[in-house]
Amino acid sequence: MEAFFESTMVLTYAIPKEQLQKLIPPCLELDIYNDKWAFVAVAMVQTKALRPKGFPKFLSNSFFLIGYRVFVRYCNEAGRSLRGLYILGSETNKKSMELLGNVFTHYKYRQTDITLLESGHLSEVSSRQSGIAVRLEDGADDDIPLPAGSPFTDWKVARRFAGPLPFTFSFNPSGKEVLIIEGVREYWKPRPLRVLEHHFSFLDRLHFNDIRLASAFAIKEVPYYWKKGKTEKWKN
Repeated sequence: MEAFFESTMVLTYAIPKEQLQKLIPPCLELDIYNDKWAFVAVAMVQTKALRPKGFPKFLSNSFFLIGYRVFVRYCNEAGRSLRGLYILGSETNKKSMELLGNVFTHYKYRQTDITLLESGHLSEVSSRQSGIAVRLEDGADDDIPLPAGSPFTDWKVARRFAGPLPFTFSFNPSGKEVLIIEGVREYWKPRPLRVLEHHFSFLDRLHFNDIRLASAFAIKEVPYYWKKGKTEKWKN
């Protein structure tokens, strides 16, 4: 599959590792920072021309995606440690994307109302049905501090948890199979954002005791494609 990410805004939340461990399958490990923090990234993406790689654009689908992903690692059969994401859930503004996405992926799509408003350096994403309210401001890197309470020491460290990462994993417990999908991007240069407002009811429902905004980034105009998935047997 291939697509064009017209705009991407990623908010990364730091959560004590003990609270996230129960949300990932046993084949995966959390990607930890400072031996304490694990991370959930909320990616808000305006996607254009999603289609099977090589297909003409008139057969494509364009939609807005909000994805909730955990930063994880997986040790494959060759003994290589792969850094990637585990999908907790995804929301989209298109019913067709909910239906097709849930047939062909494990992204757990749900259709909802999503509004994106952009004016100058300001961007707003909202949804009444899903309880989303986000306001972000773009600007020069040295004008924007890290969010208050962020565990990161600087933006360079924060970029390691900006996503997307090369791999996405899903797990079939009945067959003990791990599906590994590798994504390839041609350009990726995240710019810091100032967060004026942020609320996601999806995160509220997970009842974290300590959750803090760690970083926020924007990325524009990224060609992206996904390689065919690979399946491995997990031997615990």
